This record gives sequence, C-alpha cells and structure tokens, in this order.
Amino acid sequence: MSHRQTEHLRVLIANERSDRLALVAQTVAALGHEVIAREIQVKDVGGVTARERPDVALVGLGESAEHALQLVEQIVHESTCPVIALIHRPDPDFVKEASKRGVFAHITDTEAQDWQSSIDIVLRRFTEYQDLEGAFGRRAVTERAKGILMERHSIDEPAAFELLREHARSTNQKLVEVASAVVDSYGLLPKEPD
Repeated sequence: MSHRQTEHLRVLIANERSDRLALVAQTVAALGHEVIAREIQVKDVGGVTARERPDVALVGLGESAEHALQLVEQIVHESTCPVIALIHRPDPDFVKEASKRGVFAHITDTEAQDWQSSIDIVLRRFTEYQDLEGAFGRRAVTERAKGILMERHSIDEPAAFELLREHARSTNQKLVEVASAVVDSYGLLPKEPD
C-alpha cells in the first residue's frame, strides 16, 4: 500500500468516553482523514462497522478495559478493517488481551505525531494478512477439488492437479476458479454406484 493510498482514510473511532472521542476525532482530522463514525456503545459498533466499512478503526481504552475489549471484538467480528488500540499510558495487560481479540497494533494517544506512521504500518500488515488469508483459502479449495477428482476418477494427487490445470488452460480460467467450480458442483453429482 503506497503513501498515496493512506492519505485520506475513513476512520471509525470508538471509546466509552465521549470527551476522548472528541479529542481523537480532532487528531484524525488533523492527519487529513475523515471520521465516519464515533461509537460509545458496544451494541452499536458492530452494525456501524458493517454499514460504514471503515479503512481503519481506533478503539480507545476508557474507564473499563472490558468495554474497550468488547468494542474491539465487535469490530474485528465484522472483519472489514484493522483495529488499533489507543491507550493513554502503558498498559501491558490490556494490550495483551486486545491482541488476543484481534488488534493489529496499539499506540498511545499522547504521541499523535506518530499516529500516521503507525496507521501506515497497520494497513500494510492488514493487507498482507488478507492476502495470506486469501492464499490459504485458495489453497484449501484447490486441495478439496483435487480430493474430489481423485475419488471420482480413481487417480492420484498429481493426476488430479494436472486435470485441474489442463482444464483451466483450455478454458482460459484461473486454477482456483476451476477448483471452485468442482467443489461447488460436487454436491450435484450422482453418487458412485457401489
């Protein structure tokens, strides 16, 4: 992700303290980003995340660590953006718990000049994470398709892979598209006679 792509981000901010939301919103705006939502309630943040699809979310540690952790969980559950925990002072226990719940980084709200660098790094890592997740998903689909072909044609793994590859080439499709078609249509095929 280039610097150009992180020049104007859509940012969701969440904190149980409305005074902290206002301060964070000012800092985010000063960095040239747009605050698309300010959330206090855990019950609302998941829906807002799904609807607004922010580029990044900043979750502040307010009075209650549990409240902040619940905000993190709701945003991460929607899986639309990376989450950064904002803390006012070092709190290793909170950071440890937040990382277990899916936070990509933490920054202190007293070092606002460093926020943009942290956001840039988080966005790069989130993109890499999504790329890896996609690669693992594509690999899983391909493996399932090979298994189906091996069972249907009584062939070994290299032969099943070659069938997929040859069909992809002859139809000018990506291998994963062919594999997906095999997996998707498998349930429609008749059972092998005993």
